[in-house]
Amino acid sequence: MAGEIQIEIREAPATGRVAFVTIAHEAKLNTLNPALMREFAAAMARLSADELLHAAVLTGAGPKSFVGGADITVMAGLEDGEAARGFITLVHGCCRAVRDCPVPVIARVNGWTLGAGLELAAACDLRIAADHARFGMPEVRVGIPSVVEAALLPGLIGWGRTRRLLLLGETIGAAEALGWGLLEQVVPAEALDAAVAEWLGHLGAAGRQALRLQKRLIRQWEDLPTDAAIAAGIPAFAAAWETDEPRRMLGSFAGRRRG
Repeated sequence: MAGEIQIEIREAPATGRVAFVTIAHEAKLNTLNPALMREFAAAMARLSADELLHAAVLTGAGPKSFVGGADITVMAGLEDGEAARGFITLVHGCCRAVRDCPVPVIARVNGWTLGAGLELAAACDLRIAADHARFGMPEVRVGIPSVVEAALLPGLIGWGRTRRLLLLGETIGAAEALGWGLLEQVVPAEALDAAVAEWLGHLGAAGRQALRLQKRLIRQWEDLPTDAAIAAGIPAFAAAWETDEPRRMLGSFAGRRRG
């Protein structure tokens, strides 16, 4: 079986509308093949069009792997550079679909996170991992460079550590990944869902439109020089007042303080 993308929508007063996205290719450590990647990008595009969505959680099926990379057997069968270009474009499309999703995406990292899987995690807004998870970019060990969203790693862990991962091809554990800044939190495996739920509660307490504006602004900050990034905040702030969210939420907060 080539695997599939499973989507579950949950709604609760504390969290709002949340999409749980599972890459279900457990027999092969949730590795990404072309059919699975096309399905994933299409699923993320559908979720991105949901104007009521508050947040999304991305994970891999089973307890062993988040995403174990791109499917080695498929890559080994690529016949030429044009085929390789098409394959890696699909990997980039998956990561881009996560980055372009207008709501915060949490990576629920439940195990091995390698190559394209680490790129996919890096594309998420927040990353929380079980303490047994391991991370690596082993591409050079199989004769190819780490590319596309591997370019996000220097912004997370710095150039020296990026070079270490990409050039040495070694793997690191969750505790080290946390210390490097690759993760925001590490918890015991049995506490992973509760920790994700806590983060969703924090997101649920925020304004839905404010979160969307904030994510879009952060994306702009990544690409703009400092002065332009600062200036981009002015229209973003003004755009918040295009809905009643600031007046409603500020008024409620002021009322609680007076009480």
